Amino acid sequence: MSFTSRAEIPIPTIKVQVQHSLRQFEAIADLQTVVVTDDIEAPSMFALTLASWDTEAGEFTWLDDELFTVGTAIDIQMGYGSDLKPLISGEITGLEPEFAPGSPPILTVRGHDLRHLLMHEQKTRSFTQMKLSDVAEKVIQEAGLSGKVTPTADKLDYILQHNQTDMEFLQSQARRIGYELAMVEKTLHFRPQQFAQDKDKDKVLTLSPKFDHLEFAPRMSAMGQVKQVEVRGWNPQETDRDKQPILGKAVANRDEIGKMGGTTSGPMAAFAGSSNPIVTQPVTTQAEADLLAKAHFNQRSLSYISGDGSCSGRADLRAGSLVDITDIGQRFSGLYYVVSAVHTYAPEQSYSTQFSVRRNAL
Repeated sequence: MSFTSRAEIPIPTIKVQVQHSLRQFEAIADLQTVVVTDDIEAPSMFALTLASWDTEAGEFTWLDDELFTVGTAIDIQMGYGSDLKPLISGEITGLEPEFAPGSPPILTVRGHDLRHLLMHEQKTRSFTQMKLSDVAEKVIQEAGLSGKVTPTADKLDYILQHNQTDMEFLQSQARRIGYELAMVEKTLHFRPQQFAQDKDKDKVLTLSPKFDHLEFAPRMSAMGQVKQVEVRGWNPQETDRDKQPILGKAVANRDEIGKMGGTTSGPMAAFAGSSNPIVTQPVTTQAEADLLAKAHFNQRSLSYISGDGSCSGRADLRAGSLVDITDIGQRFSGLYYVVSAVHTYAPEQSYSTQFSVRRNAL
């Protein structure tokens, strides 16, 4: 089943496809708001709010309709006119009716993207002599998901999933090596964080206060930035007598994996003598220590500049992507990494996007 608004450019439009239904009808008259929350750290969510009362028949409509049941698949697209872009493919996970005197009842249909399938069971298990990318691929396949995994370099002797959901486990392992877990439509990506990738600015979404009703408030702080990160450990296979320390190190102006078009990174702007030693995460090889140090170093640098903003609705403003914010001065203009975006739509009235971003250099 699908329902689509009849709006014309430049009026905002939406398409909601509810799968496994033989009935076809338009429910846009009852649709009050649609909110899609896109996040890089957690399963993205949607909320459909519908009027749920038939005045003529004097009975509930969507509240008791089998169309909206837990587990039903829903795809949502937003845009303008016929230019619609996919925002989320997920499943219904909850229903919330509201009743108030003098007002017709409404029903909010809530759901999450397919990453929620990784969150329903805590597990304790180990993986030996496997690349982390192979572990990620195994976990994704076990959940019945389609995955796209960027290969990692070395096999690890031992990887422990300790009383964690698969979501917690994959997220924690991704952070260790500078990766992210992103859902693109119905495919789960285990990939390097996109802020570190070289991007053609002509292919990156551009936002400006001049053209996009942009409101934006960036914040820069050198507090928390460090000149270097050290990871210390030892090889457990060596005897006590022969054990040699393992030291992985990442330092400013050498180990940044990108400056997002800026010139001065957060670590370069850090106060003299600042350092972050890590001894709480076990490492068994020099290569693992170096990788962990570099990943933590670059993840920390991404907190150098943070910002929140809003603009006219843009379905291509997605968590895990880059956005080029222009016309806000030389210091703060440039590429930003989108960590979350909230898309809010009201039929034939408004479509807006709120977002949070990070940047590692000025």
